[in-house]
Amino acid sequence: MKFRYAMVCSSNQNRSMEAHYLLKREGFDVCSYGTGAHVKLPGPSLREPNVYDFGTPYKQMFDELRRKDSELYKRNGILPMLKRNAGVKVAPQRWQLNASDGTFDVVITFEEKVFDMVIEDLHNREHVLMKPVLVINLEVKDNHEEAAVGARLTLDLCQELEATDSWEDNIDNILSTFERQNRRKLVYSISFY
Repeated sequence: MKFRYAMVCSSNQNRSMEAHYLLKREGFDVCSYGTGAHVKLPGPSLREPNVYDFGTPYKQMFDELRRKDSELYKRNGILPMLKRNAGVKVAPQRWQLNASDGTFDVVITFEEKVFDMVIEDLHNREHVLMKPVLVINLEVKDNHEEAAVGARLTLDLCQELEATDSWEDNIDNILSTFERQNRRKLVYSISFY
């Protein structure tokens, strides 16, 4: 089967974009989103994050942070991350504003609170199409190394989903096999558009 995927994380655009980048490179139909009110990137201290509105181009973020402190943002991986993101799409998008047309078959989140937000958002929508959407949470720590591991695991999971004739009939088996092989717990729910 050929699915349309959405990768969703909170607000810093690391985990969802790493997965988006890898899946896109492998030929998957994929988009990525954040669920926060703003895009928040690490700053010089925890109390001084860099905050951007969704829709702000990655190139603009990259240029601003490079001007602020090129060495700091290179060292903490933010500039390379923004460069990768700009190669995938123009700007970050917010799930609640951009993912309402019912075109996704599978939504993958990378933390439980985001999974809960996506499920709540889908349940609060009018279910006009009655088209099922599979929502899976694969818990991934928010750092560059874990984002890369999470992206590879996401690719493996998506390849398993693509290999089945009917995910509705095989989802429990697919996910339990994945959990056993990768020692990662998955949570899933089925919602509707």
